[in-house]
Amino acid sequence: MTGSLLLSVIVPVYNESATIEKTLRRVDVAPFNKEIIVVDDGSTDGTRDILLNLERDPDSIAQLRVFFQQPNQGKGSAVRKGIGEAHGEIILIQDADLEYDPADYPQLLQPILDGRADVVYGSRFLGGTHRAIYFWHYAGNRFLTLLSNMLTNLNLSDMETCYKVFRREIFEEIAIKSNRFDFEPEITAKVAKKGYRVYETPISYSGRSYEDGKKITWRDGFKAIWALFRYRLFD
Repeated sequence: MTGSLLLSVIVPVYNESATIEKTLRRVDVAPFNKEIIVVDDGSTDGTRDILLNLERDPDSIAQLRVFFQQPNQGKGSAVRKGIGEAHGEIILIQDADLEYDPADYPQLLQPILDGRADVVYGSRFLGGTHRAIYFWHYAGNRFLTLLSNMLTNLNLSDMETCYKVFRREIFEEIAIKSNRFDFEPEITAKVAKKGYRVYETPISYSGRSYEDGKKITWRDGFKAIWALFRYRLFD
């Protein structure tokens, strides 16, 4: 990153003891001036102990800050907490499960650094390398994206992607209310309503199975549909 700009990487975490340290080390070596803000959302599998050990070791991961929520409140709540603690001019959301690769940060940030974009979505469906898994998840994602596009008049290919990057000023005008996975449709609806410049870029994607710890289910799809209508038409 040029100049003194600071990137705030927000990592919401819930029961990711098998992947959290590796994820943070990948984020740490990404080529940007950054702070890493981890919000543990009531983990019960040893994730909290791993985070405490990493935070206590000053030579481990640079600019690591860890916050703990209790009890579990959901991804949206953890992201909201992270945004409130962020100091950077650019904010990026990073999942802790190794599905998304921090090596993609350069193309995610470039449209904002060039002054062309206010928001960038990293799309799993624009040609990047991805693991072939779960057709019905893919179909559900495409349906939710289509519905989102119809309501927002955007032409996104992947509304539900984790990788979303924002200029910090956006969160001075938009308040996030969702506590769970409905964060994704909420922020998309509100960004569209405000008229921000939204770009997409291809990313790689290594989707995991439920046996590996995947958490989102079909129930979250129905909540996303309600969130799209609520935040686009009524809120």
